[in-house]
Amino acid sequence: MKKLPIGIQSFEKLREQNRVYVDKTEDIYNLVTSENVVFLSRPRRFGKSLLVSTMDALFTGKKDLFAGLYIYDKWDWSQQYPVIRIDWTQINHPAPEDMKVSLIEYLEEIAENYQVTLKTKSAPSRFRELILTLYKTTGKKVVILIDEYDKPVTSHLFDPHLDDIRTAVHDFYQVMKGSDDYLKFIFLTGVSKFSGLSVFSALNNPLDITFTQRFCFDLRIYAGRTGK
Repeated sequence: MKKLPIGIQSFEKLREQNRVYVDKTEDIYNLVTSENVVFLSRPRRFGKSLLVSTMDALFTGKKDLFAGLYIYDKWDWSQQYPVIRIDWTQINHPAPEDMKVSLIEYLEEIAENYQVTLKTKSAPSRFRELILTLYKTTGKKVVILIDEYDKPVTSHLFDPHLDDIRTAVHDFYQVMKGSDDYLKFIFLTGVSKFSGLSVFSALNNPLDITFTQRFCFDLRIYAGRTGK
């Protein structure tokens, strides 16, 4: 009997360890082939990170991981895309300046994985440079996957850093609007939908599938949980 993937947020690890996986790739296929900018809200520990990890593996062409799943013979595996995957739980943000430094370092790590050197200074400018450089060097539009997009804000709701954090995050996300010509797909997850961040207006109001029946991911099952 296969083991449950409890605590596993990596699709690659889950598949390589032959853990239980409830196939949601039909929903993923329908989503990524019909929409461009998507937002999904779920509580923490509901499988959002596993969903992001699955999309990462899909767009980067890790075909073997999808053997036996719905999407395996429907996806064009000859087409691989550069992916900028940002997990805000991995970015240090006790104060605005700390967050900016940590975000710059995070973007540098992504750039190094693609053998790209970033020359600009601020986090927003480096984000823009990374998108444009990946597009130019690969000839493919860039996929952006952002997990826990609201983490910096929810962590500072009741302290004096809130306004500065919110401004810094807004400036960072604003880059995606101006980079639309170079982007293939944007997916954001979070616990809450903060209109004050202006993320949604900046991205021309992404499709919110939180309560959309067509893309009703039951993420507790998706992540291998059996609780009701």
